[in-house]
Amino acid sequence: MQLYQVNGTVTLSRVHPSFIGGSLKTAEAYGERLLGKAPVDPDLVVVWDDLGASHGSIIAVSDGGEAAQPFKPVQKPVDAYNAAIIDELNIRPMKTS
Repeated sequence: MQLYQVNGTVTLSRVHPSFIGGSLKTAEAYGERLLGKAPVDPDLVVVWDDLGASHGSIIAVSDGGEAAQPFKPVQKPVDAYNAAIIDELNIRPMKTS
């Protein structure tokens, strides 16, 4: 599971029946920003969202084969799934000696 930031919504002209009840969001990896680095060439990922994440939300994303597991026995054609919306994120720097 990785952290991503939502930056858009995907609109379909025809919706697959299994997509009713949620939406598709575009998101980019958030990890480099946590380290204070600007992403050089971020990749967009299309994420299935049934939790209601909005633009700018930080979300926890499960991808690959695990992304479809929450829907068993129903199958959804998804490669990435929004598993959580992060309300608050606190990072404490560690001292190195």
